[in-house]
Amino acid sequence: MKGETPTFLAIVGPTASGKTQLSMAVAARMPVEIISMDSRQVYRGMDVGTDKVTAEARALVPHHCLDLIDPDQRYSAGRFARDVRRWVGEIRGRGRLPLLVGGTGFFLKSVMEPIFAEPPLNEARLQALRSYMAQMDVETLALWVHRLDPVRAEIAVQGGPRRMTRTIEVALLTGRPLSWWHREGPTEADPLNGFVVVLDVPRDEMDRRIDARVESMVERGLLEEVRSLLDAGYGMDDPGMTGTGYRQIARHLEGEMTLDEALSEVRQATRRYARRQITWYRHQLPTSVPHIDAMRPVQEQLSSVLLGWSAAGGSLPGSRSLSLGATP
Repeated sequence: MKGETPTFLAIVGPTASGKTQLSMAVAARMPVEIISMDSRQVYRGMDVGTDKVTAEARALVPHHCLDLIDPDQRYSAGRFARDVRRWVGEIRGRGRLPLLVGGTGFFLKSVMEPIFAEPPLNEARLQALRSYMAQMDVETLALWVHRLDPVRAEIAVQGGPRRMTRTIEVALLTGRPLSWWHREGPTEADPLNGFVVVLDVPRDEMDRRIDARVESMVERGLLEEVRSLLDAGYGMDDPGMTGTGYRQIARHLEGEMTLDEALSEVRQATRRYARRQITWYRHQLPTSVPHIDAMRPVQEQLSSVLLGWSAAGGSLPGSRSLSLGATP
């Protein structure tokens, strides 16, 4: 929001663009606490496949929005926005700067452009409806979505079963389609103003990094992690298990495909996701949001972030401005 002092700093970018490395460089220069904006890193027991920040990094810098729920639970953008408002207030109250880092665009948007206040839904009817929809295939769910909310149908169908069921349950249990609530419903809270930077990486380099990341995940125990989740009773339809990598490896472990086939699918799916992220940033973020070349040395990226933050009027809580030569 132009003209307002930013209350947080955010680093976004596609998968494998170097967000974590840059965020730790920022943390070495400013007293920050990091809030993860990754919709998969909220799940406990899912560390390798989500490329969760290491325990060593967490010991150096406080991190939030990690390991909050089990893989069979849901974590919505609305809940993220509510949690972030609490964390931002607490972090600033400690005299530190909230640093949001991740690639889930809807999480960032829910903070800067708050979504509607969810209407109350009868819990018994909701659970009965979900049990009924769990028996539907994706084609049937798509038909229901097109009939109940044609305005949102394309987005919902692209989002898969989880987004389609959400669209259906809101329409049936409130009497109004989800698109109406997004357009007309009262917002949950006032927006938070932040200074956002986007990391850009050339497509061929991004693909190379994704290939290297998938190989590294296997070496670090991705197969063993997925096996432990399956042994714990989690299935491929659980919210956490729908993330890229988990479903493919689970199918391999259950004998449906070879490891090479599974890893090939993981690489392809990750590339598609990274391209969707880039498209989202291009169309959903203001054109004034600065982009940083992720191929530059990290210290040069850091200088761009610090200069941009200062130019935007950013300061640490309780101080007038940021001294670029200071260390925390």
